[in-house]
Amino acid sequence: MLKGISSILSPELLKILMEMGHGDEIVIGDGNFPAQSMGRRVVRLDGHGVPEILDAVMALFPLDQFVERPAALMNVPDFEPEPPIWQTYREIIGKHEELSGFELVERFSFYDRATMAYAIVATGESAIYANIILKKGVIQ
Repeated sequence: MLKGISSILSPELLKILMEMGHGDEIVIGDGNFPAQSMGRRVVRLDGHGVPEILDAVMALFPLDQFVERPAALMNVPDFEPEPPIWQTYREIIGKHEELSGFELVERFSFYDRATMAYAIVATGESAIYANIILKKGVIQ
């Protein structure tokens, strides 16, 4: 255990966050996300939801300030309302950094992008469309 670092962050995930460089992306996927078939590096945190993991990651992780939208969500079909969990994400990220909004990525484009991510965190999140991609920035 370490002071000031959430115990939800496993040693494996902390190592990955440290290894990532400017512009690298990490996916935090909901329980339905096909993490194992997409990622080279998959960290399993099945007993936890995306909001608590996102909050723990954002306490340590700088978002890329050189792109307009350093956080991306899997877009919902036009006929579905915005998932309530997205507001939770706005609040969590807003606690740690300023965010002008999310990039909305079509489902299959999101999957393609996830295959290129540095790592994927597989969670036990039951909310749908709860997947998020974070682009790492720099410490200034």
